[in-house]
Amino acid sequence: MAQTRLKEFDLKVLAPNGLRRGRTTGSCATAAVKAALYLLLHGERPTQVQITLSDDVHYLTVPIQDIHWLGSKTVRAEVFKDGGDDPDNTHGATIFAEVQRNDKGQLRFFAGKGVGTATQPGLRVAVGEPAINPTPRKMMRQAVAELSTNKDQGFDLTIGCINGEAIAKKTFNPRLGIVGGISILGTSGIVEPLSLASWIASIEVYVRVALGDKETQIALLPGKIGRTYAKEILGLPVQQSVQIANFLGDALDFLQQALAEQQRHLDILWLLGHPGKLAKVLDGIWDTHSSRSDMAMSVVARVAAERGFNRLLVQELEQSNTVEAAIERLNSEPDSQALWLDIEQRIAALVHARVPAVKRVEVRLFNLQGESLGAD
Repeated sequence: MAQTRLKEFDLKVLAPNGLRRGRTTGSCATAAVKAALYLLLHGERPTQVQITLSDDVHYLTVPIQDIHWLGSKTVRAEVFKDGGDDPDNTHGATIFAEVQRNDKGQLRFFAGKGVGTATQPGLRVAVGEPAINPTPRKMMRQAVAELSTNKDQGFDLTIGCINGEAIAKKTFNPRLGIVGGISILGTSGIVEPLSLASWIASIEVYVRVALGDKETQIALLPGKIGRTYAKEILGLPVQQSVQIANFLGDALDFLQQALAEQQRHLDILWLLGHPGKLAKVLDGIWDTHSSRSDMAMSVVARVAAERGFNRLLVQELEQSNTVEAAIERLNSEPDSQALWLDIEQRIAALVHARVPAVKRVEVRLFNLQGESLGAD
């Protein structure tokens, strides 16, 4: 089972903040699919499997909780979701996959019990599709490719979660139009422990490292969106781009404190990310975690109204199920870029007031594909 061309991602190695990483629901589902295929295609019952992560550089070894036949044609495998030290509603859940051959020559995804289905636009999957995001789908396709010798053979992958309906009620899924259960998520396959107090403390260290003793500009990123911009457009070294998760207010306070102690100014602070996080600043929200703040569609709608957008369009924006859906709705509007520029400038003004030791604050907003919405 060894992935000889890849490097192992060892979950026993702690994150830089000293906390334990975990497996995403996407990695759990992929491991369940691969274990089921071992039994279905090769008659083997593995106690663990190695899955290729989305970076195509690393593999992850995942223990298998259970694997058995359902009748004569379908195999079910189960994996325990260990989210590490990150508080997560799905931590401790059991993710399962039921796999069988089909005669369609295609890989088809289905929502099993406890996994939701998309009912509204603006999500990462189409309406009517199971709530299994693109990265987990890619990883599952890779798992099938690694075990199936017949490239023309199709498979049906039914992904579920035991007690997923109850777990989903603790998430935004019902408001997002995802009905029936949880979403299968993950952009890297690894859960980084971002949402704990000790991570907040580690942000101070990262901010001070980014500043160095003479750097003229740094970037703060709530997530991975904007990382390419920081590296390729701004030319910032990795250590000058600080991942701050949801803790924008804390990161700004750490920055102001460090600059004050050093009795110096920073020429430019870049704030790069998705408006789903950053636009919350316009509502006075500096901790952007979904459990502690509402979504930002109302902010986008309010600015649109102030700029004289059509009343019906403003209502549509306010009632969008996600900020990404609002972005997509605005794509066809000729004044959409001006709207996002305005939002960027408003965010920058509020941020600047919190970090007076910074000479200039520049905000860049991107959609989920990393495309600029306002300024280039």
